[in-house]
Amino acid sequence: MLRQKSAPIDRYFRITERGSTVGREFRGGLTTFVAMSYIVLLNPLILGSAADRTGATLNTTQLTTATALCAGVMTVLMGVVGNAPLAMAAGLGVIPVVAFTIAPAMTWPEAFGLVVLAGAAIVVLAVSGLRERIILAIPPPLKTALTVGIGLYIALVGLVSAGIVTRKPDSAGTTVPVQLGSGPDAHLVGWPSALFCLTLLLMIVLVARRVPGAILLAIAVGTVASMLVQAVFEVPAEQWGVIIPEVPGSLVSAPDLGTFGRVDLFGGFTSAGAVAGAAFLFTLVLSGFFDAMGTITSVSREAGLTTGADGSVPAMGRILLVDGFGAVAGGVTGSAPNTVFLESAAGVGEGARTGLASVLTGLLFVATTLFTPLAGVVPAQAAAPALVLVGGMMMAQCRHIPWDDASYVLPVFLTIAVIPFTYSITNGIGAGLIAFCAIRVCTGRARELGGLLIGLSAVFALYFGIEGVEGMLRLG
Repeated sequence: MLRQKSAPIDRYFRITERGSTVGREFRGGLTTFVAMSYIVLLNPLILGSAADRTGATLNTTQLTTATALCAGVMTVLMGVVGNAPLAMAAGLGVIPVVAFTIAPAMTWPEAFGLVVLAGAAIVVLAVSGLRERIILAIPPPLKTALTVGIGLYIALVGLVSAGIVTRKPDSAGTTVPVQLGSGPDAHLVGWPSALFCLTLLLMIVLVARRVPGAILLAIAVGTVASMLVQAVFEVPAEQWGVIIPEVPGSLVSAPDLGTFGRVDLFGGFTSAGAVAGAAFLFTLVLSGFFDAMGTITSVSREAGLTTGADGSVPAMGRILLVDGFGAVAGGVTGSAPNTVFLESAAGVGEGARTGLASVLTGLLFVATTLFTPLAGVVPAQAAAPALVLVGGMMMAQCRHIPWDDASYVLPVFLTIAVIPFTYSITNGIGAGLIAFCAIRVCTGRARELGGLLIGLSAVFALYFGIEGVEGMLRLG
């Protein structure tokens, strides 16, 4: 009887055909959830620390609800529609773009409006056949450099959020913009620094030992440690750099949907300017689209789902379609673009081979919306180490860059360096593309570029020089 009841599920998800079992799928889905559930804490930490052009900030509880619910719904859709063991959530590579690049130039509803438009563009790209053209247009070393640059960016955001890296005061009379710690002698002092360092060290050790849910476990240990220090040593709140909230009386609460539906689709083009708005939109599309392609391919390969000599992924069209709608949903819910998570590989390592694992992962995320008060007790010093660790892991992509090819060295370096140095992924992409095109033209290899790449470089050149162009037009 049990076999007959499970047969429709087996046929729909092709569990037996792919050499798996329902038990393995459930175990894999649970492992994936544990491995990536830290995003429910980190996304509110990043978005909640940023302000839009009006100075408005987002509510942490509402962000936690939006993050968990959007991740849950989109992961279930990925399982049901794409039938792949791929989980989705707010993308760490794109969250800082929304928080620190786009939002300061417009209001939050306008920023999330651009997120919705970016998702719609990714959906169009997925169904129109333009995907291959764009992939071929952007040189692989520059796409790799984008990942590395975002990794440095994420790590820097984590160090700043924890107070490990701080801005030097203007009164210091120096050209050095930042320093280690917040003390006058540029040293790490106090319990906050100790908590960050110990949590980061624990996280690194757990990841190195391949402990399931290593990041989330380290965050939990760091949070408990902060409470113990606060209680035993009675450390003043201001010494933490953040106020450690008290544990709420009830750990269960009704979901707060305050960020849902606060979307202004086209207002950002007015607030930031047409060219800047277009550049922001392009950055969101480029980051989300190519990150998803790389993650989907690598996780599917690890699961043994790729076919043919070219390593094609079954149902890639449907998978990319769901991924595009993930960005749309992220904008509508106010949680940042959702994309496929590399941590899905953790579930694959536990045996997940079908979308049934994703369905379980998604349902666990949905259940998390009832426990959002827990997110309020996590200090930045306990959560920020995850940003540093993830950023460092993204740096590993450097091994795929052809450092011995002089024509790529400068464009790659500019892409990697400009992103964290200017707190802008848009600037890094633009600098790298322009440098690449300029080198190709000056070395007589302009025909290798193609019209699309030249057009993209022209857009970025206009973006960088828009104020000068506007000045000349006013003078004319």
